Parts: sequence; structure tokens; C-alpha cells
Amino acid sequence: MAGQTSTTDRDAAVIAAADRLQAAARSGVPCSPVRDLLGADGIDLAYEVQQLLTAKRIAAGAAVVGRKIGLTSPAVQRQIGVDRPDFGVLFDDMDVSALPEVPSRRLLQPKAEAEVAFFLGADLDTDALDLETVHGAVEYAVAAIEIVDSRIAGWDIRITDTVADNASSGLYVLGSEQVRLRDFEPREVTMQMFVDDEPASRGDGAACLGDPLNALLWLARTARDFGAPLRAGQVVLSGALGPMVPTPPGATVRAEISALGSVTARFSTEEVR
Repeated sequence: MAGQTSTTDRDAAVIAAADRLQAAARSGVPCSPVRDLLGADGIDLAYEVQQLLTAKRIAAGAAVVGRKIGLTSPAVQRQIGVDRPDFGVLFDDMDVSALPEVPSRRLLQPKAEAEVAFFLGADLDTDALDLETVHGAVEYAVAAIEIVDSRIAGWDIRITDTVADNASSGLYVLGSEQVRLRDFEPREVTMQMFVDDEPASRGDGAACLGDPLNALLWLARTARDFGAPLRAGQVVLSGALGPMVPTPPGATVRAEISALGSVTARFSTEEVR
């Protein structure tokens, strides 16, 4: 009976956390952290929340197009107060590269990160996943700006909160220059990010778990173990190459990543919700 009660309590906590985050996303009003429901270290429960919210979005018509890796940069880990990476799901409507402006009205508390985006040409679903396998699965890479966002008020998050909140995902913008791995080393790239032409962040590939390909390998293994392996045709955002910066309405963010060129995100002047 105790085991049944424990399972019931876990299910109730997952549903309550999902409802809280979903209400914040719909209303545009950030909510209180969900770690009070899941526990400060309840990572397994947090991923259950993420999976529940993912299933709801798919049922509503959204399509999964890839994943994002979060909390790979020591600088961002210090900003958030965590010490391990996480991952979230990328949906088709999160790619705003083709829009003239990033729609600020879709965001609550946006910040920008410069990243490497990997496009996969092969599945990563085997038992033996190593750097060589991951390297061979990448078709090409582009520069990217991830617009992270939190449904948690004031970004008052710990690892449980951000995992449940789809790794604090928002939107993303991709650069146009496609570069194959034979032509550059992801760990050797350098990055500068500007907000309204003023320097705002800088970093390099080594800031992303020592090498963005290390981050991709971590994700490939983790996603496989979760029963949802990475597939050919998907895009993976590597994780930040340096500190994230706030992006208010009307701001223009430009990231320059050596070997990959530049990518720009212009935010609409509409107020965030």
C-alpha cells in the first residue's frame, strides 16, 4: 500500500507541476518554482513533467524537430546555480529563422545564448555511442542564437525547475552558413555576441563541456536511454558558448562564431507578455 501511495503522490506532483507551467505559458504570467512539488533534486520527476508537456504539445499538433542541450557552459551554470547539463525538446514552431523579427509577444523573460547547431544525417540509437559515432552522424553545423525563456518568475530556478520547464526553452534562430565537421573543430570556435552593437558576451567551444561534440554525445546517450533517441534530420542546439544575456523588445542580437559566420536575431518592439 505504501508503494501505491508513493506512486500516486508522484503522479499527482507531476500533474500539478505540468499544470502550473502550462498555465504560465498560456497566460504569459510567470509562475512560482515547481521544486516545491518535485523536490530540489527530483530530476527524474522533472523529466516526467517535461515528457507530459511534450505529449500535450504533440497532441495539439506540434512536431518534434530536435533537442537542445542546456547548462553546458560553466558560466551559465554559475548564473543558474547548477552543476550538470540537461536537455529539452525543440518543436517546429520554435524555429523563427525565417521571420523578419523574433516575436517578443511569445516570450516571458527572454535571454539569448550563442551556440553551435548540429544537423544530423544519421540516427544515434545504437548501444555503442562514442565521439567517432557522433562525429560521423553530423551532416553539418551552423551558428545559432537560442532564445531561452523561463516560465518561472524571476528565473528563480534550480535543476528541477528548468528540466520540468523543457530546459527553459523558448525560440531559436539559425545562421545560413552550413559547415561540415571536416572543415572545422567545434571545440576551437570562438564566439562574440553583441546586443545593439555593444559587446555583451564572449566564449568558445571549450566552454561547452570541453567540446560541443562532448555535449552532443552526452545528449545522444541520454536521449537513447530515455527511449527517444536522436534521429536523422533533427537539429541539436549544443548549449551556450558563453554567458546568456537579456533580450528586451526592440533589441538586436548578433553572434559571431569563428568558422560558422554570424547569425542575427531582431526582436520585435511588442512587449513580452
